[in-house]
Amino acid sequence: MNFADFINTLNKRLSEKPLPGHEEIMRQMSPYRLKVKIEPNENTRRSAVLMMFYPKGEDIFLPLILRPQYDGVHGGQMAFPGGRVELKDKDIQATALREAQEEIGIKATDVKIIKNLTELFIPPSNMFCQPVVGYMASRPDFYPDEREVAGIFEVSISEILDPSIVQVRTVETRGVKLETPCFVIQDQIVWGATALMIAELIEVLR
Repeated sequence: MNFADFINTLNKRLSEKPLPGHEEIMRQMSPYRLKVKIEPNENTRRSAVLMMFYPKGEDIFLPLILRPQYDGVHGGQMAFPGGRVELKDKDIQATALREAQEEIGIKATDVKIIKNLTELFIPPSNMFCQPVVGYMASRPDFYPDEREVAGIFEVSISEILDPSIVQVRTVETRGVKLETPCFVIQDQIVWGATALMIAELIEVLR
């Protein structure tokens, strides 16, 4: 499928089909989340990430980032570029675009937004996160912010749809070791909220 056909198909599926959501995916992919009792409260913030497709060679890609190691709940983890809503953002999609521009150096004005996936509550950071799906007509140049991004991984759609990347691994977060279903992509373990977003994307693409 060429890039234009892919984008048209994705647009139709996101417009016509009810989103898969996360409930069943959580039962399959993230049993640990079901044990976390934190609920949204007055301190819950909103954030957004950008799932941005672009053509490269014969395949279609989107970028994942590796967060630097730091003393926080998401330090050293794989993620989509994104972050918290700021007052200057006109809407949640603007948040995703701004954060992606700041973190990986793309031009936000070159990104075309398609739709949003299902918003996800992330208990460890007490955050609602909105995945925003968009695309660029050609591969962008990446200029990662070294303070927020330890590496950029260009991941192809064929990789994401490869069932062999679904594995069970032991991860460590803040000194606690967990055995969890995850995706292993380019030797990186993708788990937690990012894995749930990818799992929903896979259901849409199927």
